[in-house]
Amino acid sequence: MKNVKPISLSKAALIAGLTLLGLAIVAPFAEMYALPKLIVSFNASETAQNIIANKSLFVMAILAYLLAFILDLIVTWALYIFMKPVNEDLSLLTAWFRLVYTVISLVALNNLVTGYRLLTTPEYLTIFQPEQLHVQAMIFLKAFRNHWYFGLIFFALHLFLLGYLAIKSDFIPKIMGILLIITGLGYLLNTLKPYLFPSVNTDFALYTFFGELIFMVWLLIKGSRLKEI
Repeated sequence: MKNVKPISLSKAALIAGLTLLGLAIVAPFAEMYALPKLIVSFNASETAQNIIANKSLFVMAILAYLLAFILDLIVTWALYIFMKPVNEDLSLLTAWFRLVYTVISLVALNNLVTGYRLLTTPEYLTIFQPEQLHVQAMIFLKAFRNHWYFGLIFFALHLFLLGYLAIKSDFIPKIMGILLIITGLGYLLNTLKPYLFPSVNTDFALYTFFGELIFMVWLLIKGSRLKEI
């Protein structure tokens, strides 16, 4: 059996950067365009009517989320390889935290699938009244975001460790590590707010995600040109 040449740092950076770029395109389509056009908060009937009238858009949102979570798996693998020279064990732990987040997200996505099936399968109307069906579907739609957002705790821990590895590395600017840690803190604050400090204003944390985007750009422009260590 021939030896397989290991993936270089530059190639791992390029794969991670391109995959993060794909995430930056796919995820906002579902999260910021498709679902907001269909889901009316705390109005089950109107939401149900919107989804039934725009089935293709809702299915596209589901597929966009699915693609985003698949891309997350690729990013996890690529970043593990990229950070491996810094500290192999810590890079593996960093990857595991993002993997746990992705698994939680994929499980959460089944709530959207169930909500869609409830509203688009005629047989369910023989069991439930339309109003009951709409409410049940709305519960599943809300459950998706609740479960997914709770999984962001693990994503935040991933970013903390990724930032630490970046700071400890000799080939990544330390500012990248600091930005990643700040981004992780933003995710953690937003996720824990409903449970620990619901009355505290944490709107500022919404702007911390820029750290991810800056790191993505660095991976594509600088990381993809790194020489082997």
